Amino acid sequence: MNVEFINPFLSSLLNVLSTMAQTELKPGKPKVKKDEVACGDVSGLIGMVGPQTKGSFSITFDENLALTIMERMLGERPDSINEEVTDMVGEITNMVTGGAKNLLGEKGYDFNMATPIVVSGNGHTITHKSEGPKILIPFTSDAGNANIEVSFDKI
Repeated sequence: MNVEFINPFLSSLLNVLSTMAQTELKPGKPKVKKDEVACGDVSGLIGMVGPQTKGSFSITFDENLALTIMERMLGERPDSINEEVTDMVGEITNMVTGGAKNLLGEKGYDFNMATPIVVSGNGHTITHKSEGPKILIPFTSDAGNANIEVSFDKI
């Protein structure tokens, strides 16, 4: 997959979390993901369709990181992943994808975004609806780990 499609999601995620939740993420080495099992406790997934291609983006947070982001954004820390946390993960998914959509639009790629879905629980799965490879980028932070997955049909 073209790095031109990955970098907008990476930079948008870093921007959203640093500005909205004062959380700095450090990206790790990208790799191709072969299965559908999420690498974390709560995931947001959103589909994108455009004239040139279709794809999807997901972000998965460790529980502690999701709770810390909630605390930094709203001043309250839930005891566990609840409806407010899953709503927040959906909003973060939307904001990151919107930022990436703007960056991709500057390069001539236009997309419509679906409504994000959020899944949580140990061993939950993420199913991307595109034919292309799933690129996983791990992130570390002071409060836990996050992973993004980006998958687009071949262009």
